[in-house]
Amino acid sequence: MKRQLNELAAWLNTDGQHIENVLVTGVSIDSRSVTEGDLFIPFRGERVNGHQYVQQAVEQGAAASLWLRDEPNPPADVPLLFVEDAELALQQLARAYREELDCIVLGITGSNGKTSTKDLIASVLAPYFNVRKTEGNFNNELGLPLTILSLEEETAVAVLEMGMSGFGEISFLSDLARPHYTVITNIGEAHMQDLGSRAGIAKAKFEIIDGLQEGGKLFFDGDEPLLQELVVRQEGLDAVSFGFSPGAALTAAEIESTDEGSRFTTAGLLEGDFTIPVYGAHQVKNALAAILIANELGVSKEAIRASLQNSVLTAMRMQPIVADNGALFINDAYNAAPTSMRAALRFMAESSLRTEKWLVLGDMLELGEEEKRYHEELADDIVTLELSGVLLFGPRMKWLYDELQRRGFTQKLHWSEQAYEPLIAELAEYTSEHSIVLLKGSRGMALENILEEWKQRQ
Repeated sequence: MKRQLNELAAWLNTDGQHIENVLVTGVSIDSRSVTEGDLFIPFRGERVNGHQYVQQAVEQGAAASLWLRDEPNPPADVPLLFVEDAELALQQLARAYREELDCIVLGITGSNGKTSTKDLIASVLAPYFNVRKTEGNFNNELGLPLTILSLEEETAVAVLEMGMSGFGEISFLSDLARPHYTVITNIGEAHMQDLGSRAGIAKAKFEIIDGLQEGGKLFFDGDEPLLQELVVRQEGLDAVSFGFSPGAALTAAEIESTDEGSRFTTAGLLEGDFTIPVYGAHQVKNALAAILIANELGVSKEAIRASLQNSVLTAMRMQPIVADNGALFINDAYNAAPTSMRAALRFMAESSLRTEKWLVLGDMLELGEEEKRYHEELADDIVTLELSGVLLFGPRMKWLYDELQRRGFTQKLHWSEQAYEPLIAELAEYTSEHSIVLLKGSRGMALENILEEWKQRQ
């Protein structure tokens, strides 16, 4: 965004001081990350008042700042816009800028796979369009407006991730972004404590169509009955399914793990052979959404194949890493819920990349009252696998540990409530070039620390 400060004042329908001939080229809500030309937006919380950092932001290069009307002592020499609410002002700026952007907007949500799908779509389209995507986890009521305001006017395609924890949040984000195309990757169990049931989660995710532009399309997980029901009930919605079910508009089969990643074939709207540089059938399903979007935008099958094979995904999503001792680690430690956990376990069941298979699993968070059952039920899949060992981390994984013991699990089994070191010691002693090790847990468990500390001792 490059706008004069007085233009932003008009967008916000507000007044200010020293607002003439001030060019704003970005927006920041953190004084520590302010860059030259930014508009600094100070938030006032219970512990920190961002207005205390306005002067610091200006010294770091901020062109101007917002200032809450009821905050005393505005600095007299700083360009300011006076507003009632900082968050609403940020969102209003994004809404106004979005109206002026001439680009195709893609909105992505889902319980699992949002970021991987975003990365795959952006990678497939990037060789052929000027593409920008949500960075990191800037996918909420603050992050999405910041992402929109960071888009260059030359952007041809914006790939925007949308997250939520309750009803109404995706609807708000969709209305703000006004997407031409939307994607729902799947429906899992994350946020069950807030939404009550998987049906509630599906309903909340389905809100992504609320801001869908006229003539737009929804691409959705065709293997999920809850989404199928919602699509059928939504009169006039142009919806395209993808998945492994025969009835999906685009399906994948013959999935094979290779040293390069996952190879698969597609049938339906586009038939062909494709490869992605990441493991897991769930990642193949994410790739189907990318194929559909690229096909919709006129990219040829050959071009899709080439760009998919060279796609780059955010770290810790079924990321292969070979340790110095030759063990192959699959770093999927960014997040976990029962659906994504079972998908990763299916990959381990089907993988022939190494003969000795290890699981390192961390707590699954935000599952509500049924969290004990969800952890225990992982034993259903684990006892069917040919494993060398299972290492569990976190207080909730004690439920799975006890359940595996109750079922007479005979392979190496170790649980640690809050220390990584015992698990690292097990891996150091028992893994080799014949081993494949899955790291999987919720973000709060930071299982990547096991891998980092492992590297330091090699």
